[in-house]
Amino acid sequence: MADHPSPADAARARPQRLDVPPEERPGVRAAAPRDLRRLAPLEAAADAVLLAALGVEPADAGWGEPVDGRDRDLRPGFLLVAGDPPIGFAHVQVIDGDAHLEQLAVHPDHARRGLGTALVRAALEEARWAGHERLSLTTYREVAFNEPFYRRLGFTEVERPSGWQRRLVVEERERGLERAGARILLDIALGGQARNA
Repeated sequence: MADHPSPADAARARPQRLDVPPEERPGVRAAAPRDLRRLAPLEAAADAVLLAALGVEPADAGWGEPVDGRDRDLRPGFLLVAGDPPIGFAHVQVIDGDAHLEQLAVHPDHARRGLGTALVRAALEEARWAGHERLSLTTYREVAFNEPFYRRLGFTEVERPSGWQRRLVVEERERGLERAGARILLDIALGGQARNA
């Protein structure tokens, strides 16, 4: 419909970092089959930066290996990518009917150009269009490009986690993710009338 821009168009229309010319910002789009094999290496590169920021060795982080994009694609939800070939991606899973940003990754060679923000904004719009009221995520508290980044985008701490969110926090603790640093559960209201509502 003309009065409803696509999520990718909406992400491109929002202001991003002014020091990166618009023609140098790759668009956000739904992942295509050709993109899936590129997601795990992209995630591994982004994880290396996060591990360095946390001061943690990969074996001590509790993360395991990056998830193959083909496996991500089989899970309920959606995958968005920036660039062709992808240099960033957002994976939103649908868990017990709720939207959850399971992974956001931008290759370090393309960091600080507004791609993470564009991917999150496109994910918010896509989740809203799918009829979700909120989008949640878990992240590390003390890393500048984690909790503070999401708070700048409007996410707030979840005061009353749902049953699946409580289970997720326990699963992360059992996997040892908190060894790398304190974790936090955040979410954001999507607002507006959802397209499929």
